[in-house]
Amino acid sequence: MLEKLSIIIPVHENEKHLKILLSDLAPIKDVVEIITLSEGSRAKSMNVGAMSSTRPFLWFLHADSRVTEDNIKALEKSLREKPDALHYFDLAFDGVGATIINAWGANMRSRLFGTPYGDQGLCIAKKYFRSVGRYPENVPYGEDLMLVWHLRQAGVKLNRIPSKLLTSARKYKAQGWLKLTLLYQKRWIFMSAPEAWKLLRAKS
Repeated sequence: MLEKLSIIIPVHENEKHLKILLSDLAPIKDVVEIITLSEGSRAKSMNVGAMSSTRPFLWFLHADSRVTEDNIKALEKSLREKPDALHYFDLAFDGVGATIINAWGANMRSRLFGTPYGDQGLCIAKKYFRSVGRYPENVPYGEDLMLVWHLRQAGVKLNRIPSKLLTSARKYKAQGWLKLTLLYQKRWIFMSAPEAWKLLRAKS
């Protein structure tokens, strides 16, 4: 399945983590297609990368993610077994401390409400990505969540990959854990509350 995979990595200016991620991907670089680009915004970068890709599956990775051999094997297995699903990983942050709570919350949110975010390594067949209109570029944040909603509304099922994808906790360190956690929760409530309660009622 790896030969059918394009890895799309949006890159911000002065991104320092990309080299580390590319070294993680080095064992499969001759098998997969790796596209890194910066088009002014994360959403636009991912859209341009996806449209220029030549493989049938798209794996969107943040530049500050870390990829392990277990991640790759788990993704390959999931794509083989459920090629029509939207795949996502469990989230983990590097280091220790309060971000363990954030990772736990993100994983519970994904399982209960079916709303994984972009740092959980979303992977989808290109045909489904194109059918829902790609990542919205006219929003200040939450383009990953909106893509997930559009795909689910189109009937695409979610598939949790039982492998932890590691991402950097640098934003929490730079902006402060409490401040950033409250900001993310505010955004989550603003964008997701109606949809979340609808999904919760449907499962009860």
